[in-house]
Amino acid sequence: MRGSEGSAAGRATVPLKDLLRKVETGWSPVCDAAPPAHDEWGVLRLSAVTSGKFVPSEAKRLPAPLAPRPTFEVKPGDVLMSRANGVKALVGVSCSVSSVRPKLLLPDLVFRLVPDPDQLDSQFLDVALSSAALRQQIDSVMRGTSGQYKISKTDIQRLEIPKMSLDEQRRIVAVHAAFERRIGALDRVLSKLAKAKVAAFSRALFPYMASNLVQLKALLKCVQSGWSPACDSFPPAQDEWGVIRVSAVTSGRFDARESKRLPSALKPRPELVIRQGDVLVARANGARSLVGSVCHVDATPGNLMLSDKTLRLVPDSAAVEPVFLALLLASESVRMQIGNLLNGGTGQNNITQDDIRGLRVPMVSVEDQCRIIEDQALFERRRVAVEAQIAKLRVIQSGLLEDLFGGRGWALSARLESIPDGPACPAFHFEYERA
Repeated sequence: MRGSEGSAAGRATVPLKDLLRKVETGWSPVCDAAPPAHDEWGVLRLSAVTSGKFVPSEAKRLPAPLAPRPTFEVKPGDVLMSRANGVKALVGVSCSVSSVRPKLLLPDLVFRLVPDPDQLDSQFLDVALSSAALRQQIDSVMRGTSGQYKISKTDIQRLEIPKMSLDEQRRIVAVHAAFERRIGALDRVLSKLAKAKVAAFSRALFPYMASNLVQLKALLKCVQSGWSPACDSFPPAQDEWGVIRVSAVTSGRFDARESKRLPSALKPRPELVIRQGDVLVARANGARSLVGSVCHVDATPGNLMLSDKTLRLVPDSAAVEPVFLALLLASESVRMQIGNLLNGGTGQNNITQDDIRGLRVPMVSVEDQCRIIEDQALFERRRVAVEAQIAKLRVIQSGLLEDLFGGRGWALSARLESIPDGPACPAFHFEYERA
């Protein structure tokens, strides 16, 4: 391998093209919106890659008249990278394919990077591509406008990665895997907490479900819709106005970062400003499972407005607490009703204000609502604590891997690998600070 002294940490680097056999792009025919059945051919969506983890369920069905192209079939061991996106941070995101069902094809917005196995471990390549140094390089060569950003095959081939032996590469992969196992254990704790929270809420509502059902409109003062002018693609600064994306709601928690800046030529509409305590609902989405997603706004910067794909439910304070209203709309019984309202729809899925007002929910006394809210808050506090542990592990992981790329931290990595995995060891028993 020929190298240069180009890495931020001081280790020699080598152009990625010297370590690859080839860089491939795929094929994106016009596909059905539905995912393929297990015995059908499909083409991956870009979203199969952009989370940083391979998500094979993000695929579209190849229409029967089209012959598949098996040369584009995704295989275990592939390293995939997004080459274009409307969001800059999602361009150049990579993932390693550990397992995949047959008959899934590579789309043309995704690169397949094929390493030379005598010089480059595919899993090491995936770890290296997610490092801060490589991310800076990708950002520096990215081209495009606010509508679409992209990187070229040549850009990828010119990336400089740390020059390491295969043994060093595999040790770094092992350290990365040790972190991922511990973070995975905490993710499973989060999943169990989420299920326990839903089950506890269902049990709390059960006594009211037989005879205390009313239409949701009985608990509301009104439903307010939003506005979706043509906005800039990036979020507003602190002193600028913005409009939320529907994705600000669909996670179940309000995310102010998911917003677009209002152009200076347009006047804001103060009556649409999102306020602390609001209950917001996604009324439309391309994904059926996200229609009717709800969140309670715990905090907001005060310069964001409702979009026309979101609704604000204004509760009757004498009948329902805002937090309880959000819990009701996220409950299994209400989600089932919303799903029934969407049956038969394709493409963009919607529910109307009348649909929402007509949802059947239990009438619960405000006193009992407050008790249930407090019980649910216990689960939320545990969730926040676990997410804080995960965030800390991610910081430690990033710092240690950057040092390993630079030739430091090997003693600490050995100590990490000596810590056993298991439920009693989801976190680390040491602190780590960059030298």
